[in-house]
Amino acid sequence: MDDSRIEDTLDEVAHEFRRRTRDTETGLDVDEPALLQLRKSCRLLDAVQSLREQNGHYTLIIEASFASIERTIQFYLLEKGYIEEDEFVDHRKVYEHGEYAALYGSDFRQKLVDLWKNNRSRTYYREGTGSERTADLMVELAEQVHRHVLQLAGESHRCICNTA
Repeated sequence: MDDSRIEDTLDEVAHEFRRRTRDTETGLDVDEPALLQLRKSCRLLDAVQSLREQNGHYTLIIEASFASIERTIQFYLLEKGYIEEDEFVDHRKVYEHGEYAALYGSDFRQKLVDLWKNNRSRTYYREGTGSERTADLMVELAEQVHRHVLQLAGESHRCICNTA
């Protein structure tokens, strides 16, 4: 990408990610890693609600719903000490740890893993396409997981979305 501004922009973005800024997103300016994951899930749920009102964007809604589910589970895992804040947990491990933390049983965990493995990647990489019905159901699932985890954690008062 010689002779273009792209590399400069890439460097600027990398620098900005490393820099500590004071103008962070409201609601995400917290010091607790668990609370940050919960609030990220809230923001994702708010975003999918907004996108649903606009019609379309089904792939993005599906992707954000999967991400919200994972952030919600990570919140619980961090909050209850099942994982550490610097521990990298990939998609499958998040679902496995959720079972270990007794958020759900092995059948539900396997269904989540299968849903992620068989559909998220396929939709995201355009080997399949999302539909309005699929997007709506994914939002419903993400909201239900969010409410369930918050109820178990007894932390709904820390939520910043309309789902709890």
